[in-house]
Amino acid sequence: MRSTFMGLETSKRGMFTQQTALYTVGHNISNANTLGYSRQRVNMQPTLPYPGIGLNAPKVPGFIGTGVEAHSIQRIRDQFIDRQYRQETNELGYWETKSKAITQMEDIMAEPSDYGLNESLDLFWKSLEELSTSPENAGTRRVVTERGVTAAESFNYIYKQLVEVQGNLKNEIDVTTKNVNSILKQIAALNENIAKVEPNGYLPNDLYDARDTLVDELSQYFPIKIEYAKNGGNSLAIAEGNMTISIRTGKPVPNDTIKIVEGKEASQFEHNLPVGDTKDPFQGFTIIGVPANGATINHTELLPNQGKMLSLINSYGYGANKEGVYPEMLAQLDKMAQEFANAFNAVHRAGYGLPPDNETGLDFFVNPNGGAITAGNIAVNKVIKDDPSKLSASTEPDQEGNGKNAVLLAAVKTTSILGLGNATVQSFYQSLIGKLGVDGEQANRLAETTAVKQLTIANNRASVSSVSLDEEMTNMIIFQQAYNASARMITVVDETLDKIINGMGRVGL
Repeated sequence: MRSTFMGLETSKRGMFTQQTALYTVGHNISNANTLGYSRQRVNMQPTLPYPGIGLNAPKVPGFIGTGVEAHSIQRIRDQFIDRQYRQETNELGYWETKSKAITQMEDIMAEPSDYGLNESLDLFWKSLEELSTSPENAGTRRVVTERGVTAAESFNYIYKQLVEVQGNLKNEIDVTTKNVNSILKQIAALNENIAKVEPNGYLPNDLYDARDTLVDELSQYFPIKIEYAKNGGNSLAIAEGNMTISIRTGKPVPNDTIKIVEGKEASQFEHNLPVGDTKDPFQGFTIIGVPANGATINHTELLPNQGKMLSLINSYGYGANKEGVYPEMLAQLDKMAQEFANAFNAVHRAGYGLPPDNETGLDFFVNPNGGAITAGNIAVNKVIKDDPSKLSASTEPDQEGNGKNAVLLAAVKTTSILGLGNATVQSFYQSLIGKLGVDGEQANRLAETTAVKQLTIANNRASVSSVSLDEEMTNMIIFQQAYNASARMITVVDETLDKIINGMGRVGL
């Protein structure tokens, strides 16, 4: 025979379960603006019906329900959308970082402008043309030397600023490496805490959210692969378990991934960048600590166009040949400065200065410290700078009004130079600026496109996982009414019992 008090227990369960749902709604509302929070819901299920199955079970028309219980409190998350979001975040990290690096280079080189290297060279050539018409004029000679100094200093400034930004990129690689290591440690610590909770039959939803937020951040640096391992014990079927994170590489299977987090163990990255101002190129990472202790990953093994870290390395420089955005531009500027100086000096050495010295055989551009001329050290010869009369404007000695060599010096502007691919000095520079502009436009366009795609996916994810206050208010009313109804049901059962207890057996009273 069923219990007389069965209805009380059924309604009590209803009240407790609806109360749990109301508390969960309150938790959602409280975290509506919390970064990375995923809304939670109570998974309700009916309790075992009466009677049970067996030979001694009472005969009743059918199973009688015994109420409801909160089986679990689950966060609402779509792992497929998460993977999409992290893939786009990874690509965005690469193109945003490259766009930033190229933009800084464009700001330094500042072309076309009224104060860039191209303008300095134009003014230098014009001063030589003026010198050819009045080679005996001391003021005109002084203008040529000062314009030469300005052109050389333009080379020096661009080189110095590019090297400074390159140093900043090295520092950013160092800081980023430390940030990645910190994220890996935090994920491993969350794995450990989750492994302590799940076997008891609970879902640590807020820990899941914290872990996923860290994974989202990690995904901007490297292309990663996520796997899950169950914790066992009394873990629920919907428990996520420990997260295993691997870096995706360009190596063939089975070496296409390197595990960096497994359970409570996290690897750490060590880069090979030099200490100080040395601009040695990046060679690779050494991964220490379990699970990937001793593994190495070189620049060439990273997936192309994937992740902020690779973009930083590509901009800073890598490999024995010093490839990369900044090393290659510095090398091109060095070549340009050297070929420009060599071509100009060859003409200058053949000419003569003003009598009576009739100075000849002097280089106009030199490296003050000796050795090869580069964009970083090119300078006007101090002898000529201090005494412009030694400037070789004449093709013959003792001819004060001879400006024919100044004409030849000015003609260097339009001379095709073999070392520059048969381009003139300024057309070579303009080709560098043109390529820089094309690369910058590509990086900006891809960064914008990827940002739009990421935003679209982020909105899709938010539509699934974020808290809607309108929806929560609706749920609050639903659960409140269900709670009130269960409470009212208890009142009904209580009145029934009162009739049974106090009213039966009192016939005629």
